[in-house]
Amino acid sequence: MTYFKYVAMAYAVFFIVLAWDFIVPRLQIRRQLRQARSRVARARQATQVAVDEELSR
Repeated sequence: MTYFKYVAMAYAVFFIVLAWDFIVPRLQIRRQLRQARSRVARARQATQVAVDEELSR
C-alpha cells in the first residue's frame, strides 16, 4: 500500500464509523419509541376491554 492508499483507507474507515455512530442510535430510539407506543396501545386496549366487560355484566 502506498501512503495515499493508507490515508484514503483511514479516512474511509473514519467516515464509516462516523456514519454508524450517527445512524444506529437513531434507529434504536425509533425502535424504542415504537415499542413504547405499542405498550401504551395494548394497555389502553386492555383497560377498554376490562371496562366494557364490567359494564356488560
